[in-house]
Amino acid sequence: MPVPQAGDMSDYAGPSIVVSPVSLGDPPFRVVQIRGETVGVAHDMLDVIRLAHHAGLKHVDLDDPEVVRWVGGGKYKWAP
Repeated sequence: MPVPQAGDMSDYAGPSIVVSPVSLGDPPFRVVQIRGETVGVAHDMLDVIRLAHHAGLKHVDLDDPEVVRWVGGGKYKWAP
């Protein structure tokens, strides 16, 4: 099986969006990946939706585990 090259996420398997655990910062933030690519940081749920829309995802169901994987806490976890 060929190894995907950087930027080639056409064969990416898994949730479209992965939100990392809360990182210390002022304010705290979570790194967001879409289809295996880091696209930015989010300070709240609206930031996750904005990043998804900017990446071309039109409908984002933050409660659907097939769409979003929340690592280190759910969608309401935004503080360490």
